[in-house]
Amino acid sequence: MLCRSSLGQNASISPSLLLHGSENKDASTNSRSFRASGILSIHLAVAASLHTPTTHHSLSRLCLHQKILKPYEKTPCRGVGSCGAKAVLGSGFQNEYSQKQDATASSKLLPILTSERIKVAAMVALGMALCNADRVVMSVAILPLSAKYKWTTSFAGIVQSSFLWGYLMSPIAGGTLTDRYGGKSVMAWGVCIWSAATLATPFAANKSWQLLVAVRALMGLAEGVAMPCMNNMISRWFPRSERARAIGVSMAGFHLGSVLGLMLTPILLTSFGISGAFISFGLLGFVWVLVWVSTIYKNPQSHPCIKRNELLYIQQGSEIVKNDMPSKTSGVQLPPFGLLLSKPPTWAIIVAHAMNNWGYFILLSWMPSYFKTVLGVNLKQAAWFSALPWAMMATIGLVAGAASDFLVQTGVSVTAIRKIMQSVAFIGPSVALLGLNVAQSPKLATTWLTAAVGLTAFGQAGFLVNHQDIGPQHAGVLLGMSNTAGTLAAILSTVGTGFFVEWLGSFQAVLMVTSFLYVLSALVWNIYATGERVFEP
Repeated sequence: MLCRSSLGQNASISPSLLLHGSENKDASTNSRSFRASGILSIHLAVAASLHTPTTHHSLSRLCLHQKILKPYEKTPCRGVGSCGAKAVLGSGFQNEYSQKQDATASSKLLPILTSERIKVAAMVALGMALCNADRVVMSVAILPLSAKYKWTTSFAGIVQSSFLWGYLMSPIAGGTLTDRYGGKSVMAWGVCIWSAATLATPFAANKSWQLLVAVRALMGLAEGVAMPCMNNMISRWFPRSERARAIGVSMAGFHLGSVLGLMLTPILLTSFGISGAFISFGLLGFVWVLVWVSTIYKNPQSHPCIKRNELLYIQQGSEIVKNDMPSKTSGVQLPPFGLLLSKPPTWAIIVAHAMNNWGYFILLSWMPSYFKTVLGVNLKQAAWFSALPWAMMATIGLVAGAASDFLVQTGVSVTAIRKIMQSVAFIGPSVALLGLNVAQSPKLATTWLTAAVGLTAFGQAGFLVNHQDIGPQHAGVLLGMSNTAGTLAAILSTVGTGFFVEWLGSFQAVLMVTSFLYVLSALVWNIYATGERVFEP
């Protein structure tokens, strides 16, 4: 047979001689065929020295390559950072054996800071920062707006909540669109719309309260696509062993957006008036869109300049998503909601997301009032207090992501990792809230609050990345579903806490109930969650 004779002849040839022959750039043009057979012979000679079933399978594939090899065929090369098509030797050289070698080397040697996927993570993080910063602007500007337009406290609450009602409606629809058309396009449209709404907010307030509420609801509607888009882009651009870190980077941007909004908005309000903060952050959104559209691609396969090593590294560490490109012949198809909701791991994510938002928004919305009424602290002069918990959350999210990916790379079960991370995110804040309940000094209370907020960031390496584990092809709509439940929980906790405190006259009871719910949610998560794939393509 042709393959066996080739193996017999080439197995005795020195690999160094063959390699030299295959890479000799000074050889004549007639040596092209020799170079092709030389590289193939190296693969066969190495395989012949390893008597394993795996190499037997590789030999069969290599024999098939030799039979159909076209030494003079030229293919585009993704190369070493250049976009141009480069002439390379035949496609037979790009066989399974060499691809696995390249991918293994890539995972160890790939310079992450110059990779295309780190650019994607950075841009997603900046987009998430704008998402939260634009939201926080109103939290600060509501005081001068109320003073200017003589709003009551209850009406100011309606203005604030109008964002959440818009936000409630879009995550599922946004996730569906994201899974079908990709996170790049949907995110671009989302940022454009919410940036325009941010720009229009002070002008709408000057016209009528109805227009203001409508603009705020539109802003919430547009921001509802941010989380599904983040998940979609990360599931396509990052191998499984790096996704928790990518989520950590993205969510660090989200939380730092709160810090920037809280710190910069008072300065902008003082320097440029009420409109200054809204206009500044709105314009930043359009600048971000220009950079996003011109530099970021939907997936690695569509990027013309990505290095071949990085592409192989991403592909071999990722699941194949069948609907990466929408069908041109089929109409719009609804996600399989019945199937998604029929699996316990989906409900584990929904419960976890709802509990995460319940606790998060109680701490975000009511802790200033708690410190003022219970501990007598004037938080208006303590901007650092407002920023510290969220800065801590961003930092711990990065640590949790790095730790999670390290455990994945060392062979620890993904299911065990997700359960450990989410357990810390629930049990930690539960204990911290109990400590906050008995704290007698503002300094000690601040420490417990920072711990409660910071430890919830471990959930970014728990439930928030789990959508990609159980169904990467439905990651967007799964996150949309859980985010909708989370938004409902946020509304209930924010409004319910006010009634609860008014009814009982104490914040301590709210903290006790929330602490108990954290423990209950941790039990549900550990019983039903999994890190394995549940929904096949």
